Amino acid sequence: MKKILLFLIKIYKNTLSKVFYYMGIRCKYYPTCSDYMAQAIEKYGCFKGCLLGIKRFLKCNPFSKGGYDPLK
Repeated sequence: MKKILLFLIKIYKNTLSKVFYYMGIRCKYYPTCSDYMAQAIEKYGCFKGCLLGIKRFLKCNPFSKGGYDPLK
């Protein structure tokens, strides 16, 4: 399951992410939300990694300041 999720994130980064970038929709954080979720899945497994990734994604909104926010 872990490999499937990481593969889907890779597909997203190589396709939709680039479309969003050209539309002016960018992640405000470093590492990006997709990189963060991939790191979280690698470190904590599918369930906890996805929860951490979703939590991070919800923080990434027009009202957030953004910046450096590494996986802990």
